[in-house]
Amino acid sequence: MSARGLFLLKVFAGCVAVFVLAIYLFHQGQSLIEGPILSVRSPINGATFASPLVEIWGTSKNISSIQLNDRPIFIDEEGFFKEKLLLSSGYNIIKFSGSDRFGRVKETFLELILKEYDKENEQTKGSEG
Repeated sequence: MSARGLFLLKVFAGCVAVFVLAIYLFHQGQSLIEGPILSVRSPINGATFASPLVEIWGTSKNISSIQLNDRPIFIDEEGFFKEKLLLSSGYNIIKFSGSDRFGRVKETFLELILKEYDKENEQTKGSEG
């Protein structure tokens, strides 16, 4: 192989390496650019419940801390969270807020409705069936 061919091969290999490195850095930096992401998977927004105890779960990405109604909750390594919450009768607004390590904050609101709840009636229903 001639010196010119070897030079062109090195230039080509260098360009490929720079291109691969640029793609890798873009992929890694994308999470820094996006900021925090919060997604409540269950229950759906606007859902109506007959019982006051509801389990809320979802996922988060690029989050360093997360709060449910200004109370810290925990997420696992994959960004999954699960919390139980007691609803008040009628219309409820639940606030999720998460922040990343750069101080950017993302807020999500969940609106849920609890129908008139009668504890005595609930116990009677359970003993009938």
